[in-house]
Amino acid sequence: MSETKEDRESEIIGERESDTVGLLEDIVDKKCHTTSAVWTWFGYGKSDQEQTKPVCKICRWVVPARTGNTTNLFNHLKRHHPTNYTESVTLRAQASTPHTKLSHTHTSPGNINKQQSIQSCFAAIAPYEKQSKRSKTITSAITYCLAKDMMPLYTVEKEGFRKLIKVLDPRYELPGRKYFSRTAMPQLYNECRRKVEIHLNDVKYFATTTDLWSSRTSEPYMSLTIHFIDEEWALHSKCLQTAYFPEDHTGEIISQGLEDALKSWGLREDRQVCITTDNGANVVKAVSLKGWSRLQCFGHRLHLAIERSVRDKRIERAMGVSKKVVSTFSYSWKKKKELTAAQKELDLPEHRLMTESPTRWGSRHAMIARVLEQEKAISKVLSADRKTRHLALSWQDIEVLESVHKALNPLVEFTDALSGEAHVSVSCVKPVLQLFNTEVLKPGEDDTELTKAIKTTITTYLNEKYDDDATDDLLNMASLVDPRFKTRYIQGDKVEAVKSRAVAQILGDCQSTPQSTLTPTATATATASAPPAKMQRKTLGSFFKKSYSVSTSSLTDEQDVEAELNSYLLAPEVDGETNPLAWWKIHCTSYPRVSFLAKRYLCIPATSSPSERAFSTSGNIVSCHRAALKPDVVNRLVFLAKNL
Repeated sequence: MSETKEDRESEIIGERESDTVGLLEDIVDKKCHTTSAVWTWFGYGKSDQEQTKPVCKICRWVVPARTGNTTNLFNHLKRHHPTNYTESVTLRAQASTPHTKLSHTHTSPGNINKQQSIQSCFAAIAPYEKQSKRSKTITSAITYCLAKDMMPLYTVEKEGFRKLIKVLDPRYELPGRKYFSRTAMPQLYNECRRKVEIHLNDVKYFATTTDLWSSRTSEPYMSLTIHFIDEEWALHSKCLQTAYFPEDHTGEIISQGLEDALKSWGLREDRQVCITTDNGANVVKAVSLKGWSRLQCFGHRLHLAIERSVRDKRIERAMGVSKKVVSTFSYSWKKKKELTAAQKELDLPEHRLMTESPTRWGSRHAMIARVLEQEKAISKVLSADRKTRHLALSWQDIEVLESVHKALNPLVEFTDALSGEAHVSVSCVKPVLQLFNTEVLKPGEDDTELTKAIKTTITTYLNEKYDDDATDDLLNMASLVDPRFKTRYIQGDKVEAVKSRAVAQILGDCQSTPQSTLTPTATATATASAPPAKMQRKTLGSFFKKSYSVSTSSLTDEQDVEAELNSYLLAPEVDGETNPLAWWKIHCTSYPRVSFLAKRYLCIPATSSPSERAFSTSGNIVSCHRAALKPDVVNRLVFLAKNL
C-alpha cells in the first residue's frame, strides 16, 4: 500500500525534529502572534541552507516558509480558514500595542503591522552599543542624578538600583562605579566648569562670600562663592570652590588663598565690589591685607547681639531647665508616648520638642517657643513621675521664657529674608536697622523689664557695629540704587556726599564703557540725522526733540550724569514689594548710567549664608559612609551639586 501524504508528514515530524523548532516557535509567537494550536514547526535539516516548513494543525497542510517568513502562513489562513485568520489578526494587532494585553476581539485586516525580519527581532533585545546615542543619554542622566542629588557613587552597584535600570530599559548595560568616578564625573565637572567660566566672562562687577570649615574627618576647607547680575537683570550665585586648605589659617595665608582662587577663574580683583564674611579675626585681617571692601555678615552680627542680650542669670537658669526637659523627652520613648497622650487630652498640637544648636540663635528661639506651646502637657507628664517631678517649669521660668520669646520672635523673619540668595538683600540692611530701632525692637509699655533690656542690648550692639564709615558708605550706595528706598534711609547730612560719590563712580564706569551703551539718546540722534528713505512731514514734537538734543550736548559729562541721577531720584516711589531688579530691567534704558551703578551694588549678599550652604552640601557629601573621599573629589562633587 502506497504511503499517503499525511503519513509522510507525521513520520517527518516524529523523526526529524531539530533544535531549531523552539527558536522558530518563539519567532512566530513574537512576530505574528499566532498560537501553537494552529501551526507546528519542523525542520528538514539543521543546516541554514535547508528548508524549514510549518504544518497547519487544522488541515495538516504543509506551507513553505523560508528563513522563518510568515507571509505564506497568513495567506493560507486567509484562503482556507477565515475564522482562524481573523483571530490571528486580532492577536497580532493587540500584542503590537505597548502595555496592552492580548484579548480575543475582532480587528479588521487593515490593522496588520508591517512584518519584521528575524534580524530586527534580535536587535530589539540586544544590548545597546556603549557608544550609541541612547546608551550615552542614559549614562549622562544617571551621572547628573548622582551629582545633583549627592548620591554615593556605589549606588550604581546596588542591587535595587540595577534592577530599576533593567526594568526601565532592559537593553541598557549599567557601567560600574569606577567608570562614574574616573570618567563620567570628571567629564561632567569639566563641562559644568566651562559653562560657568563662559558665564563669568561677561561679568563686569561681582561680589563674593567666603568661610572656613572642617569636615567630619577634621580636614580643613575654604569656600568661595560669587554673586553677580547678568544682562537680563537676573541675580546669580555660583559656588566656585570648596578647596582643601591644610595650611595654617593665618590672615596672610588666607589672603593668598583668596587671591589664588580669583586668579584660577580669571577674575580681576578690581572688579570685586565687596566680600561678605563672618567676624573671624583671621578672615578680617586677610581681607584688610588685600585692601578689599568688606561687609560683615548680618546674620553673625545679629547672633552675637542676641547672645550678649541673654547674658542674665534668670535666662540661663530657664534655658538650662528647658534643655533638660527636652533631653528627657528626646531619649525616652515612654515619655514621648505619654506626651502624645497628654497633648490629645489637652487638645494641644501634636508637636515634638525641639533641641537647641549653640551656633544658631534661631534654634534656641524655636526650642523656647515649643516648650511654651506644650507647657501644660509637659507639666502633666513630668509631675506624674516622681523621678522627673523636679524638672517641671516653675512660674518664674515660664515668665522668663515668655519675655525672651516676645523679644526674639519678630527677628526670625528678618534673618530668613536677609539670608536669601535669589533676591536683593544688601540694600535692605539700613531699612531693617531703622525698623529695629523704631518699631520691632522699640521697648513697649506692656513689655517686661527683661524684654526691654533684651531689645535695648540688641539695638545698641547692632548700631555700634554698623556705624563705621566704610560700612555706612557701602550701605548708603546700595540703598541709593534701590528704587524702593533711594535716599529715604540715608542721613540728611550725608545725602549730597553719597550723590557726589555716585557721580564719580558713574564717570569712572563711563570711561571704560562704550558711549553707545550708556547714552541711547546719542544713538537716536545719529539715526535721526541719517538721510531718510522717504520724505516725511515733520511733527511738532520733532522740533522739541532736536532742541533737547542740542541742550544736552552742551552739558559736561559730570552735569549729564548729575541730571540723570536727579531724574532717577525724582521718579515716582515704588512699592516695597517690588523686585528692584525687575524695576531696573524696565527702566535701565531711561537711566543707563545709574543702572550700571545698580548692577555694581545690588549683587552684594547681606550675609555669608551662601558659603555656609556650600558647607552644608559638603557635610551631606562627606558623610559617615563616604568619609574617605579625597579633597579633590569633595571639591568636584560640591561644585556639581551647587551649580548644575
